[in-house]
Amino acid sequence: MLRAVDLARRFQDPDRGAVDAVAGVSLEVRAGEVYALLGPNGAGKTTTLRMLATLLRPDRGRVEVDGVDAAARPLEARARLAYVPAEAGLEPQLRAREAVSLFARIQGVEKPGERAMALLETLGAGGLAQAPCGTLSTGQKRRVVLARALVHDPPVLLLDEPTDGLDVPGRRDVLGLVRRLAGEGRAVLVSSHIMGEVEAVADRAGVMAGGRLVAEGSLAELRALAGVHDLGEVFLRLTGEG
Repeated sequence: MLRAVDLARRFQDPDRGAVDAVAGVSLEVRAGEVYALLGPNGAGKTTTLRMLATLLRPDRGRVEVDGVDAAARPLEARARLAYVPAEAGLEPQLRAREAVSLFARIQGVEKPGERAMALLETLGAGGLAQAPCGTLSTGQKRRVVLARALVHDPPVLLLDEPTDGLDVPGRRDVLGLVRRLAGEGRAVLVSSHIMGEVEAVADRAGVMAGGRLVAEGSLAELRALAGVHDLGEVFLRLTGEG
């Protein structure tokens, strides 16, 4: 459903010169699967996500979304995915329902206002529909952004720290939604640093360090590879941080 082959991206840093943010990452996310992308700050997770989302062109490599070559047919690829970045990116003057229904109209969704309201209700944000986005808390904005991303019912989801800023009930609801969406046959890639959440939702995980995928497999396979059971310790050992 989602495939990356040999992705690479280099940036120019004023102090360090050329920096290989991502250096040859290949991965696949299958239909009905939650794949967790793990790694310390600076490992290249967000750059990888942005290339998968067609927002950043790789220097090398290929991305396929539901069988569509993202470089050759970017609009078709984008229609098949949703990307939820760590930052909200909501226009402060728009009301929550307007922000979601605007994306629905852009995606050609029928009855965009009804679709927007239904998603906000599903995410526990129905009471926020008429609130300007600029007045919402971080957790409330997160729910609106998730509704906006799901409005065209895409088969592939890319979620960067999807529970960031949410309280305990909000985290529970979003993690439940992630599992439900995968259960409906979607391919879901989640970037997270919260090991308990990864353990709760992920079928497989890839561990990044220094712009490379240094380990990949089921959580049981990663535990066996690291030689420890605690997922936090697994992460530290595989990334060389422990």
